[in-house]
Amino acid sequence: MSAALFAARLALGPILLPQARWVRRTALRLPEAEGPRDGVAGEGTPALRMLVVGDSSAAGVGIADQAQALALPLAHRVHELLQRPVGWQLLAKSGIDSHEARDLVAHAPLYPADVVVTVLGVNDVTGQRSASAYVDNIARLWRDLRERTHARWAVACGLPPMGLLTAVPQPLRWYLGRYSDWLDDALRRWAESNALGFCSLRWAADPSLLARDGFHPGPALYPQWAKRLADIIVARRA
Repeated sequence: MSAALFAARLALGPILLPQARWVRRTALRLPEAEGPRDGVAGEGTPALRMLVVGDSSAAGVGIADQAQALALPLAHRVHELLQRPVGWQLLAKSGIDSHEARDLVAHAPLYPADVVVTVLGVNDVTGQRSASAYVDNIARLWRDLRERTHARWAVACGLPPMGLLTAVPQPLRWYLGRYSDWLDDALRRWAESNALGFCSLRWAADPSLLARDGFHPGPALYPQWAKRLADIIVARRA
């Protein structure tokens, strides 16, 4: 943690803690998107198989159906770009952090995969996990998934700009934004050093496009996210 962020936590602690309790107590709880969590985009034997692992955003909270969320539109977009069938599986649960994701994976049936996509980090920010512990958990998760699915590559999705979350009051919003920047930068450097993909979410900078809970992506953000991910995956395959 930078000296400035540590100093801010010390100075703002008497304000941040009550605000955090208030957000937990009053936050609007939206359900995960309904619909299938695995399948094939296109017809025939998949030429590429993808596994998406993550938290509430991966699960499609803020959207009614998986067809408008992340994993299924991602599979369809990759299918359109490759003109080949694409298999996909979604393993996601609201509220989990990078440590809990390993437990989720350990107890879930997994299909073989070529590419893994991770969507984790927001709950590590709210849980105040250090950047080093966060990256270590992601690295261990990738090792677990690689062993079980035989995946050859992964794309780590960065953290959203949490300083824009309208459900969170100031100065807590500012603090979470700076903390998410810290973890996001550490994740990007880890992915680059391990020759893995990184999908930044820093472009999602319009608070009006959030879901009605003021915390999750809304209907206009998920398609953009899926398109950017698809471009990264297809470019790597090429």
